[in-house]
Amino acid sequence: MDEVLSKVARLNEIGIALSAATDVNILCDKILTGAMELTNSDGGSLYRMSEDKTSLEFIIVSTHSLDIHMGGSSGKEIKFPAIPLFVNGEPNKSNVVSSAVHDENTINIPDVYHAEGFDFTGTRKFDQQTGYVTQSILTIPLKNHHNDIIGVLQLINAKEEGSEKTREFSISDQQIAESLASQAAVAITNNKLIEEQRELFESFIRLMASAIDEKSPYTGGHCKRVPELTMMIADACHESNSDALKEFKMTDKDRYELTIAGWLHDCGKVTTPEYVVDKATKLETIYDRINTVDTRFEVLKRDATIDAMQQKLNRVSKNVSADCTDIDNALDEKINALINDRDFIRKSNVGGEFMDSDLQQRVKDIAEYRWTNAEGANAAFFDDNEIENLTIAKGTLTGDEREVINNHMAVTIKMLSQLPFPKHLVNVPEYAGGHHERMDGKGYPNGLTRDEMSVQARMMGIADIFEALSASDRPYKTGKPLTECLRILGFMKKDNHVDPDIFDVFVRDKVYMRYAEEFLPKGQIDEVDHSDIPGFEP
Repeated sequence: MDEVLSKVARLNEIGIALSAATDVNILCDKILTGAMELTNSDGGSLYRMSEDKTSLEFIIVSTHSLDIHMGGSSGKEIKFPAIPLFVNGEPNKSNVVSSAVHDENTINIPDVYHAEGFDFTGTRKFDQQTGYVTQSILTIPLKNHHNDIIGVLQLINAKEEGSEKTREFSISDQQIAESLASQAAVAITNNKLIEEQRELFESFIRLMASAIDEKSPYTGGHCKRVPELTMMIADACHESNSDALKEFKMTDKDRYELTIAGWLHDCGKVTTPEYVVDKATKLETIYDRINTVDTRFEVLKRDATIDAMQQKLNRVSKNVSADCTDIDNALDEKINALINDRDFIRKSNVGGEFMDSDLQQRVKDIAEYRWTNAEGANAAFFDDNEIENLTIAKGTLTGDEREVINNHMAVTIKMLSQLPFPKHLVNVPEYAGGHHERMDGKGYPNGLTRDEMSVQARMMGIADIFEALSASDRPYKTGKPLTECLRILGFMKKDNHVDPDIFDVFVRDKVYMRYAEEFLPKGQIDEVDHSDIPGFEP
């Protein structure tokens, strides 16, 4: 009785361990090891049903006396072929494992060498090659809570207590093994369900990120590259021995949480209008209005030519031999000035890193020109909206449009905060929602300072900026070479924009180079001298 109670207690312990196991290989090891322990078996195998339900595939094989442990968490590949459930279209009942599936019953064989109705050719061949003697076999189909068979547990050669003598599996052995098999089937099913849910969750996240990237031809790949670079930075910080980051360590769960946050960092852009995201030039709305402006210059050139011709006619009508050189020279000067102004406006229409006040004033001066519009009315050369757009100091977006873009962070936080993230992902909204904050509190959407941000959010901030600087698919610029990206990022460190300690690790450990070699064209990868990077401290 004491032995039975002891086994029941051990069965309960194993059941609890099975429910806690998250790695399928470790789970399978625990199932087979526990069954062999409870029945005092020398060997055993665990099989799973194939996806098409036509065969049983080996998951793990173990034999104590032969020191065999394959599959599971052993890292050793099982090369045994799968056991077919059907042969020539008929149920395969010659094999004890497949027969247990078809009959949905446990098969307890005291001695395989004296058993009838099964083909043990493979077993005898194994015995001949290894010197092993297979005798008793207990084969149990694994049924989940839906009563579906998902696999088979087979135990070999039960041993007498304190002896190497083989015995048959007792009724007690069978009952306790069947109890474990029932728990194991549920554990495997739950583990598979959790894994499938995780895969669905990750696929949905990647689908959303891909949808955002596909939304704009100018930011395609951004949502995929930022999480990659974020994890490169996180790994470098994890390995760093710097005083500031030596306490920062990441578990596998921490890494997974940050990866998910990386994929979701721009999810709020699903609400950002395409005309803002895709605004490649300052005058672009549904189309680039620079062509309309070109037409206005052509009208001014035409009017200047007509005016010059009228002056010539007036002069010649009074004196046929009159000299009109001055009129021609004035017209050439006027035309050249208009061409120069037109080229300036074309250049201004293309966003850049900075447009100074003198250039902005020149736009306003040109706006004072008058022209005859399509209705024949005398009109200002630029309206207020065109002046506002053409005098944008940086990039292609007006202040209002920039607010629309910036609002994607508030939307991101709002969206993610509404999701019931499990405990191991609870920090995703904070990590994803903080990559546009600054160390000095001048960022957005919440104006957080460095002390109010997690290290992970600060990492993602550097990843987002560096990806944007080096990307060659932005509407108003080409990808910058590494030296320029690092120079700009260095000035951002000095301006208290990005985290100084993470920036130094980013440079010192050459994280930028690992990213560049994987994601940047060779033409952008120039030679970097760390001494030329502003603010970098080796």
